[in-house]
Amino acid sequence: MGHPPGWPHTDSATAIICHHIDYFPDKTRRAGFRSNFWARIQRLQEARTALGIILRKPFLIFISGLTRRLLETADEYRLSAWLFLKLLAVIYFVAFLSLAVQITGLVGPHGILPFGERLADIYNNFGPEAWWRLPTLFWLGSNNLSLQVAAYAGCFFSITLLLGWKQRLSLILLFVLYLSLFHAGQTFLTFQWDTLLLETGFLAIFLVDHPTRLVIFLYYWLLFRLRFLSGISKLLSNDPSWSGLTALLYYFETQPLPHVGAWYAHHLPDWVLQDGVLLVFFIEIVVPFFIFLPRRFRLFAAFSTILLQLLIIATSNHNFVNLLTILLCLLLLDDRIINRIIPHGLQQRIIDRIKQPHLAQQFLTVLFSLIIFTTGLATGYRMLSNQPLPDQLNEATRLVRFYGLGHTYHIFPTMQVERHELEVQGSMDGRNWLTYDFKYKPGPLDRRPAFIVPHQPRLDWMIWFVPGQHEENMIWMDRFMRRLWEGSPEVLDLLRSNPFPDRPPRRLRVMVYRYHFTTPDERKQTGNWWKRELLGEFPFVPPRRP
Repeated sequence: MGHPPGWPHTDSATAIICHHIDYFPDKTRRAGFRSNFWARIQRLQEARTALGIILRKPFLIFISGLTRRLLETADEYRLSAWLFLKLLAVIYFVAFLSLAVQITGLVGPHGILPFGERLADIYNNFGPEAWWRLPTLFWLGSNNLSLQVAAYAGCFFSITLLLGWKQRLSLILLFVLYLSLFHAGQTFLTFQWDTLLLETGFLAIFLVDHPTRLVIFLYYWLLFRLRFLSGISKLLSNDPSWSGLTALLYYFETQPLPHVGAWYAHHLPDWVLQDGVLLVFFIEIVVPFFIFLPRRFRLFAAFSTILLQLLIIATSNHNFVNLLTILLCLLLLDDRIINRIIPHGLQQRIIDRIKQPHLAQQFLTVLFSLIIFTTGLATGYRMLSNQPLPDQLNEATRLVRFYGLGHTYHIFPTMQVERHELEVQGSMDGRNWLTYDFKYKPGPLDRRPAFIVPHQPRLDWMIWFVPGQHEENMIWMDRFMRRLWEGSPEVLDLLRSNPFPDRPPRRLRVMVYRYHFTTPDERKQTGNWWKRELLGEFPFVPPRRP
């Protein structure tokens, strides 16, 4: 809308008001009103400008002070941070070593899901853009040697981190190597402990030499997301076993890879197991908020979470995830506790090594902190609200997740109530069938369930999902069967035994059994840990459902 001649240029709303004023019949009254009106408008604008000037400086001072405070060295966590990095090196080592002994059979050229084929598909779809859409060193080569060199290089740099040699460089290389293997592993490395290790390791890059309050806070934020989202997802899933407090009546028997401790836990009284569910809810849903409260509450959060993780280790083979969760709790314990276990002379050397970060380090710390915190908020909101994110924000968070950061955590949101085990069999004549024995998953009824923490046999773990008959699992299971029929040495090395050492079988089939733990009396009489009943040939049986 145009402005009448001689009128001040204002916004359209003000112009409309003034346009109506111009039609007042009393010219004198109209002129006086207009003069007073603009005087008031001018005074309001001056007041707003003055208020902005008054508030801007304190706001900038507040932000500047907060930033300086967050970038200060957290003096009370200097020993905790030093011990944290040492123990992180140990966890990195076992994670890389666990992959080194199985990676070629999983994703090598003759493995179950050759990564080279995946890279070719992505490049055909995206061209050069694929390099940053799938960040991995294996664009340079994905043969068996490359995969194993990456895994064993991870072991080497874990040792250099443990010994304190070039710690920041070691952490950067460890992150890049594990991220590369994470993408190479495809469905075999889609677990939350893999992303948890990536996020923990990335933050550790900024923990070296100067544990700032900002980095300590980000670790608190990571631990909170891990625990709270894992707990609340159990309620949001509407799973009747969690809401009915019966989940632990099934969990020990139906978890992916139980060890002998699970057999004993399964036979505890029902009231103990039901109270255990309440304990899980309390520690996973209520206690995480204590992380952000004063010291006494943080210590309670640390020790209660550590207790739960130790109970899980005593009854479950969950690789390194419980150890990694305990490690995150270490940063809830300040130096007043840690100095009791570190010799005084070593303490002084650790403190003397603390350096003030230079400007570039501070800038990168703030930048990545904003990315990690914002992405964590966005993914957490999407999970809790079940609402899609705006397209641009969704694309941004997806890109960040490609680089191993900002993932959602929801461990065991639903509970399986039956254990279906697959038995792979081969035959030369179609009449006499021999069984392929897996290394760690339940098979022979009298074999003692093995304790294998912190190792994760990826094939044994993944085959637990196949009875659900979801498409992505059926695809890799079909590829696995094809490799057995071809007699792939790399894939056969993933198994305990090969019943056809001379040449592959002519026929293969998969039988499905329902497994249960034996009772104490049955175990005493038979010596068996398991009992089972045949359900039929896979996949010609109903899919397993929670």
